[in-house]
Amino acid sequence: MHTVVVGTSGTTAQDVIAVARGNARVELSADAVAALAAAREIVEALAAKPEPVYGVSTGFGALASRHISPELRAQLQRNIVRSHAAGMGPRVEREVVRALMFLRLKTVASGHTGVRPEVAQTMADVLNAGITPVVHEYGSLGCSGDLAPLSHCALALMGEGDAEGPDGTVRPAGELLAAHGITPVELREKEGLALLNGTDGMLGMLIMALADLRTLYTSADITAALSLEALLGTDKVLAPELHAIRPHPGQGASADNMLRVLAGSGLTGHHQDDAPRVQDAYSVRCAPQVNGAGRDTLAYAATVADRELAAAVDNPVVLPDGRVESNGNFHGAPVAYVLDFLAIAAADLGSITERRTDRLLDKNRSHGLPPFLADDAGVDSGLMIAQYTQAALVSEMKRLAVPASADSIPSSAMQEDHVSMGWSAARKLRTAVGNLARIVAVELYAATRAVELRAQQGLTPAPATRAVIEALRAAGVEGPGPDRFLSPDLAAADAFVRAGGLVAAVEPVTGPLA
Repeated sequence: MHTVVVGTSGTTAQDVIAVARGNARVELSADAVAALAAAREIVEALAAKPEPVYGVSTGFGALASRHISPELRAQLQRNIVRSHAAGMGPRVEREVVRALMFLRLKTVASGHTGVRPEVAQTMADVLNAGITPVVHEYGSLGCSGDLAPLSHCALALMGEGDAEGPDGTVRPAGELLAAHGITPVELREKEGLALLNGTDGMLGMLIMALADLRTLYTSADITAALSLEALLGTDKVLAPELHAIRPHPGQGASADNMLRVLAGSGLTGHHQDDAPRVQDAYSVRCAPQVNGAGRDTLAYAATVADRELAAAVDNPVVLPDGRVESNGNFHGAPVAYVLDFLAIAAADLGSITERRTDRLLDKNRSHGLPPFLADDAGVDSGLMIAQYTQAALVSEMKRLAVPASADSIPSSAMQEDHVSMGWSAARKLRTAVGNLARIVAVELYAATRAVELRAQQGLTPAPATRAVIEALRAAGVEGPGPDRFLSPDLAAADAFVRAGGLVAAVEPVTGPLA
């Protein structure tokens, strides 16, 4: 099994995905253990002094003015976890919770939180045992970190609350810890607060969304090329010299992808045949510009994710000179903004994709294809309702593009009076990414059927297109023919796209795509 070693720094997005999705084993490096111990000495020295220190010997949030006596501090740390584990609604996905826990461990291991090494080791042990705390959909405002989600994780470390075992069964967390020989932690000064105070949930979802969207944007370049081909469009608009004079890197990459997919096609360039047109429609001609703008948005979001991944987000933090200082680094604004930005870009990609599908199905605009790509139009409805489904998904994508980060609701008796809503931005982006995969899958389904119908007319598709059709049919997605139960075909096409099957099918022909 792959092992991810967590040090004081250097954790990568690939590490997060390996743990969240690949169940990689987690180990603490020697330098991380040493940093944990050194920071803990500082916290314990401050705890022994009579002066109050936030998070060490005081209450929290609006209750920070109360000095807590030594005999109540363990109870204080337990209580903050119990009271903050107040989430409601459906369970959050296992991969999100694993990313959340791993990213909190990453920050704890930085040596800036004051958590004992044994607490960090317990966090690693829980991940390695495949124990996943039950975290709920609602509860985080994305300021002071993802408090409620992280609290449910910390609760499981204490042996309380519910968690899912490696077999998928939800049981009391204490039972699961005992079954795997893990001793519940007894939290001391600052430790409860340090386990709750981070942007880990929204960051984990951002990292996974970026990975998924990179695949989807390349897939969308391919389906756009297939639709251009099926519509007998011109590939001259993809010429490198045209994109060089508007040097957005994403645009150039998307145009190059499309051009390579279309190499050797016998369908392109027929736009002046039966129904001459000087230019293809925007949804065809401007695909590189729209897809490319989304690619550039991904690049910016990845920069923000890398910066946040390099951060040690906690409040207060232990500094190298021995100070323990309060701060506002837990505010989720930087992450929330790019989560919303990605939802906007994804919605626009879904929108232009649906427009090409609609064009393929309309006999008045498809340049010789049968209505709705039906076998016997009138008797058969073809892909009419597949486009309805795609349109419904696009409509929801537009609603999901409304920014969460523009909202704020004051909390904690107005102490926390401006919040980021980053968790909400991340949750809606996850939905948007899933919808985008379905939208791309419908275009793939329609475009491949249309290309096969062109082949029946005697036109030869590009080698890369033929490779896509062959792989899609091997995945159980049927080609043209009389009407049949369509939902299973669309589900199989969706699974094919999500798994990267579309990219894998063409790259042996085209070489690696951007």
